[in-house]
Amino acid sequence: MDRQRRTVLMPSGVRRALTFWRRSTQARVVISTLVLSAVVISAVGWFLLRETRDGLLDSRVDTVLAEAANETSEAEARLESVPGRDTDAPAQLRALADSIIQRAETRGYSVVLAGPVDDERSVEDGTASFTSGLDLVASVPVSLQDRLATVGATPAWTYTTLVTRDEDGVERRPAVAVGSQIRLPADGRTYAVYLLYPLDEEQETLDLVTRALLTAAVLLLVLVAGLTWLVTRQVVTPVRLARQVAERLAAGRLQERLKVRGEDDVARLAMSFNQMASNLQRQIRQLEELSRVQRRFVSDVSHELRTPLTTVRMAGDVLHDARADFDPGTARAAELLQTELDRFETLLADLLEISRFDAGAAVLDLEDVNLGDVVRRVVDSTRALADQRGVSIAVEDAGRPCLAEADSRRVDRIVRNLVTNAIDHAAVGGREPGIVILLGADDDASAVAVRDYGVGLEPGESAMVFNRFWRADPARARTSGGTGLGLSIALEDTHLHGGWLQAWGRPGAGAQFRLTLARRAGFALRRSPLPLQPEDADEPGAPSRSAGPGPGRGSDGGRRTRATQVGR
Repeated sequence: MDRQRRTVLMPSGVRRALTFWRRSTQARVVISTLVLSAVVISAVGWFLLRETRDGLLDSRVDTVLAEAANETSEAEARLESVPGRDTDAPAQLRALADSIIQRAETRGYSVVLAGPVDDERSVEDGTASFTSGLDLVASVPVSLQDRLATVGATPAWTYTTLVTRDEDGVERRPAVAVGSQIRLPADGRTYAVYLLYPLDEEQETLDLVTRALLTAAVLLLVLVAGLTWLVTRQVVTPVRLARQVAERLAAGRLQERLKVRGEDDVARLAMSFNQMASNLQRQIRQLEELSRVQRRFVSDVSHELRTPLTTVRMAGDVLHDARADFDPGTARAAELLQTELDRFETLLADLLEISRFDAGAAVLDLEDVNLGDVVRRVVDSTRALADQRGVSIAVEDAGRPCLAEADSRRVDRIVRNLVTNAIDHAAVGGREPGIVILLGADDDASAVAVRDYGVGLEPGESAMVFNRFWRADPARARTSGGTGLGLSIALEDTHLHGGWLQAWGRPGAGAQFRLTLARRAGFALRRSPLPLQPEDADEPGAPSRSAGPGPGRGSDGGRRTRATQVGR
C-alpha cells in the first residue's frame, strides 16, 4: 500500500522514466555504460589536471626562486658599493626600493620592501616602499612574514593571492611570494624584501587544458553512447522481434516465425525458436484434432445410442409393467433394468451436454431468476431422496430477494447437482445428518451455499473436485443414480454465466459448495455475499482445518473464477 501511495505521489514524468528504465534493456545498458564511462573519464581527467598543474607550478617556482635570488644578489651588490660615509638610511632605503620596483614593473612582478624586521611590526606598519596599488595585508602571507621576522632568516617562498586595487576595482590573481632579507649599510639594520610573481600564464595554460579535457570528455561520452547504442541494438532488436513473435504465437497466430539472417548465435537462436514454434504448432494442431475427434465421438456415440436405447427402454417398460406376473428373481431383474436404463438415459443426456460445452455451442437464455425459488423447487423435488437417506434439509433465507440475470434451466441444474451431491455425502461419517442451504445477496451479486456434515474433503482432493467421473471414494456406490458428470456440468454452467463455483471442506467436518452469480449479466464479480468457509467451521471441538481457505463474510479473498479451493 505504501509503495502504491508513493507511486501515485510521483510526478508523471518520473513514473514514465521509471517505467522506461524497467522495460528497456537497451536504455539500461546505454545509461549504465555512460555512467561508468563518466566516472572513469572524470578520474583520468582529474589525474591529468593534477599532474599538469603540479608540473606547471614546479617549473614556475624554480624560475621564480632563481630570479628572486638574482634580484636579491643585485640589491646586496648595490648596497655594498655605497660609500661608507652615507648615513642617510631613509634615502638609501628609498633609492634601493625605487630601483627594485622600477625593474619589477618591467618584468611583471610586484615588490614590497618592509622593515626593519627586528621592530616586530606588521608589514603594513613597517613598510618602507611597495608597488603601487598593491594590497599588502591580502597579498603578503602572514606565514611568510613570520619566517622573516628574525634577523638572519633564510629566504622562503609560498603560494599567495596577489590583490591589487585601481580605478577599475579589485583584481585577484594567484601568485608565488618569495621573501629574503638584506642589510642596509646606512643604519646597519635588516629589512625584508617580498617579491610577488603572478601565475597568469600558468593559470591560462591550466584553463586551456581543462577546457580541452572537458571537450574531449563530452565528445568521448557521446561516442561511447553511440557505440553502445549500436552494439546493444544488434542484440536487443532480435530479442524484441522474438518477443513480438512469441506474443503473436500466444495470441493463436501459430504460423508466425522469426527471420533468420546469418550464422551467428542470434541466427541460431532464431532457428531454434522457429523449430520450437513449429513443434508447438504441430502438437497443438494434433491436440486440436484429437479434441475435435473426441468431441465428435462423444456426440456421435450419444446420438447413435439413443435409437437402441429407445428400443431397450420400450422393452424394459413392458417388462417392468409385467413384473407382477414374474417370479421374484425375474421381477427384481426387471426393476434393476428399469433403474439402470434411467441412469443410462441420464448419462447420455449429460454426455450430450458436455459435448456442447466442449464445442462451444452452449448458449444462455437469460431472464431474471430468484435463486430462493430455485432452491425451494430443488428441495421439494429431492425431498424423497433425502428422506430415503435419512437426511434433513434446511433452507436459511437471506431476508431479501436473491435475484440474478441467468438461465433458469441451467441454474436449476447447478443447484440440483449440488444438493444431490450433498445428499450422497451428508449422512456418511458426519457429526449429524443434515444439509443446510444458505442464501445471500447484496447489490452486485447473489449466492447459494450448500453445507453438509459428511466425510468432508481430504488434502489434495481440491484439484479434482469438478473432474469428470471423479469420486472421492471409488468404492462407494452412487445412491442418487449420478453419472459422475454433475459437478463438471455445474462448473461449466457457472462459467457460462461468468460466475463462481467454489468448494471448501475438512476431513470429518463436511463440505460447503458456494455458487455466486452477478445480478446483471456481464458484470465482473469482485466479492460474494456468502463466505466460502462456513461460520460453524471454527466451533469448539471441530476438527482442525486441513484444506481450503476461509475468507471472511462478504469477501471472496481474491480466488480465481475457474479454480476451486477444495474439492470432493
